[in-house]
Amino acid sequence: MSPVAANSAAAGPAATPRHAERTRVDMLLLGFTLGMMAVGLVMVMSASGVMAELSFGDKYLFIKKQAVYALVGLVIMAGAMVVDRGLLYRLTYPILGVAVLLLGATLAFGYEAGGARRWLHLGPVSMQPLEAAKVALVFYLAYFFSHKQEKVKTFSVGFLPPVAVTGLLGGLLLLQPDFGGAAFLCILLFLMSVVGGTSLIYLGSSLVLALGCGWLLIAQSEYRIKRWTAFLDPFGNAQDTGYQLVQSLYAFGSGGWTGQGLGVGKQKLLFLPEAHNDFILAVIGEELGFAGVSLVFVGLGIILWRAFAISLAQQDAQDRFLGYGLTLILAVGAVLNMSVVLGMAPPKGVPMPFMSYGGSSLIVSCFCVGMLLNLSRRRA
Repeated sequence: MSPVAANSAAAGPAATPRHAERTRVDMLLLGFTLGMMAVGLVMVMSASGVMAELSFGDKYLFIKKQAVYALVGLVIMAGAMVVDRGLLYRLTYPILGVAVLLLGATLAFGYEAGGARRWLHLGPVSMQPLEAAKVALVFYLAYFFSHKQEKVKTFSVGFLPPVAVTGLLGGLLLLQPDFGGAAFLCILLFLMSVVGGTSLIYLGSSLVLALGCGWLLIAQSEYRIKRWTAFLDPFGNAQDTGYQLVQSLYAFGSGGWTGQGLGVGKQKLLFLPEAHNDFILAVIGEELGFAGVSLVFVGLGIILWRAFAISLAQQDAQDRFLGYGLTLILAVGAVLNMSVVLGMAPPKGVPMPFMSYGGSSLIVSCFCVGMLLNLSRRRA
């Protein structure tokens, strides 16, 4: 039995009602989340103006859209903060089914860009189903590990089902193709399985198998090989596959300790692709310097600290697993984004939570925080 389940069992009957203990909402988590969103809005406005004006004739286009996404995200956060968790738990499989349908619909009707179908248009709304799949997988794994603890060490019951579900979602992502999205889901599965009590033999074997399959997928794709070599030697491919990373490093290098000043950065002048999106941290490094990037790291660190603390404070196993999984969505996204823009991982389109331009990521991040605030209000 894993520590999560053991603590839940030790709590006894008093831990059964989910409304047994009411506490105040975690103000540190809420405050720093709102602060990071505010910084993100400012930096999206700074990073996107030139491109928006040249491409669409409105330099405020992206910041206006991002402001709408932020408002929707706040509404979602508020709703998640007060929703009955029991209701969502009963909808675990329907939520998972919706995620599968969205990924399938993306393959059939999705918007193709850059040789991949990763976006789905629902009327005037455009969404990336990968973000919904992350949440759906976490809800499923939280349900699975909290209800199958007595058989979690077995292969057929404790190991195979979560691998099959993750494999289904990951397979649909690979068909888009979205290798990085599938890898993200595999990371979530692995980290939740470690805490869930899955046999280390099964985990170790599956990790070796996954790494081998991943290398085969990379080796069989010329595009992925180029991205890998660009990561290993970006300046050797500075005018080709390494261009974006080189420009990102230039941005950090030119920022110095205090930066060149908000709005003064030059890399966003069409030198750095996706400056307002996945590489917004590079713009922060150039304009606000080491001090600005450090403050972002501290802010994210406090958010993750409070999120993990809230998860550990739960007495119910499913609540703990859910909080842990939702925290992983934020933590893995932030770490991968930092690693890419700093040249520590192969280039992959992973947005920075709360800061990068885009509605799907921001809304899902807000939902995660809303559910964590929900858990902080009712610890049972």
